Amino acid sequence: MRALLALPLLFAPLPALAQRTDEQLWLAVNASTAIGDRERLTLESIGRFSDRAGGFAHSEFGVLGSVTIAKGVEIAAGYRHVEDWDQGRALPNEERLRQMVTVTLGNLLTRLRVEQRFNSSGPAIGVRVRPLLRFTLPLATKGPALFAQHESFLNVNDTRWGQRSGYERMRNQAGVTVPLAKQLSADIAYLNQYRFGRDGARDQMDHAAVLSLSLNL
Repeated sequence: MRALLALPLLFAPLPALAQRTDEQLWLAVNASTAIGDRERLTLESIGRFSDRAGGFAHSEFGVLGSVTIAKGVEIAAGYRHVEDWDQGRALPNEERLRQMVTVTLGNLLTRLRVEQRFNSSGPAIGVRVRPLLRFTLPLATKGPALFAQHESFLNVNDTRWGQRSGYERMRNQAGVTVPLAKQLSADIAYLNQYRFGRDGARDQMDHAAVLSLSLNL
């Protein structure tokens, strides 16, 4: 548990190595509802602000269908539409198909996500794998809970529109989940993202304040 909670601290010296940094604000709203005994449907929206991009920089809208196939085991598939901006200028947008397997063992959650990325600037399909590990420490029954999370991004192939195979980035996050109402909760966190430079590009470290609202119906 201590090792997981200390994950963001492991990368504290990296700004000296990173050749550029960015301060960001990440906002998300998710709404989930049961559509059967074991099936759920989730609608997702994400907005991100970036100092380097000069304001609003990223949006995602998606839908995800999931099925619980055993105790603590869930499979899911979905779609996301992704758009980016830089200094107010729209960049090529992206459509994503994704498949996930999530396993929950007590306070530990693991997730494996596979994505197929379709970019408007080229015909190739980029395949990406995103393993995630999250540890949650409840502070009180039905009360706030601390969490620590790590996610890696592994690109499977190269594309002409810019994806390069290999280990692309890592995200380390620490924060608190706060119940706001019976079916509404918020994640408030600090996220550290480190992007590895490719083809001569510089590495980048992002520091993000994260606010995510989740509604479970």
